[in-house]
Amino acid sequence: MTSGSEAGAGPAAGIRRVAFFGSPAFALPVLEALHEAFEVVLVVSQPDKPVGRGLKLTPPPVAAHAAELGLPLAQPQKLRGNAEFAAQLLASGAEVAVTCAYGKLLPQSLLDTLPYGFLNTHTSLLPRYRGAAPIQWALICGETVTGTTIMQTDAGMDTGPVLLQEPLPIGPEWTALELSEALSQQAARLAVQAVREYHQLSPQPQDPAQASHAPLLTKEDGFVRWQDPAQAIVDRSRGVAAWPQTTAFLGGKRVKLTGLSVAPKPAGEATAPGTVLGTADDALIVAARGGSAVQIQTVQPASKKPQPAAAWAGAQGLLPGGRFDLWEPQPA
Repeated sequence: MTSGSEAGAGPAAGIRRVAFFGSPAFALPVLEALHEAFEVVLVVSQPDKPVGRGLKLTPPPVAAHAAELGLPLAQPQKLRGNAEFAAQLLASGAEVAVTCAYGKLLPQSLLDTLPYGFLNTHTSLLPRYRGAAPIQWALICGETVTGTTIMQTDAGMDTGPVLLQEPLPIGPEWTALELSEALSQQAARLAVQAVREYHQLSPQPQDPAQASHAPLLTKEDGFVRWQDPAQAIVDRSRGVAAWPQTTAFLGGKRVKLTGLSVAPKPAGEATAPGTVLGTADDALIVAARGGSAVQIQTVQPASKKPQPAAAWAGAQGLLPGGRFDLWEPQPA
């Protein structure tokens, strides 16, 4: 295999045959772009999974689209020690593989299979936000700029040398849904560029001292921390908008909140976080840390439809001075 550090020493002819590894809908623009620019000789996606109440076996979006395009498709249950799949990948004639949200770590034995290895599209400016949820954590952490990195994959977690990197400003009201859409389009364009220019690119090692991590979200990541400043509460709601969504508790009962924004700073002394300050039109105003406040547009109690937050509060008898439960981290 030609390592990333040897990228500039390749033949003058461009890469033509590409394998693609991806699973969710986010990866579809990348597959489409590669299919238009190169010969995609193999698409690799996760196995079909039971979906819905009927637990019907359903292919991942990438697998379904590959079938629609008539592209060769593989859905191996495992990669490590899977000699049959490694042989299939080698026999495909792919010169390089591009991965985008495939969902499994690639063993070194597989990375060594193709002449130019594997290129990964990662939705952050590495080494920031390594891991499975860089889009969500960039929003939760209040970033105003993120971006896409194309790196030469190694056996670590997003630790390989960087081939291409491009920043993307984050819209002030974007949630994870809007940011995902923008990044998927950026990733598609940069993936094609990286394959086309592979032999001219100079891989740059990442600085591990600058690394931060973006683990998979849990349900608890969606719980409102009223003790945080209002902007941090809003940023968290933007990051968890797709899943697990924003959850608050009142008297131990769970409700989902949507349409969160920073409210104008309340007059007077700071009020205890989580305290209801009043209403504004159909919205509910709740105190946060340091005298800041959050405006909530919609509340959805368990097993009920969403409703205007002010109307919900009135039906609950939740008057100014009432208080939401404070979230406390659970001991490990």
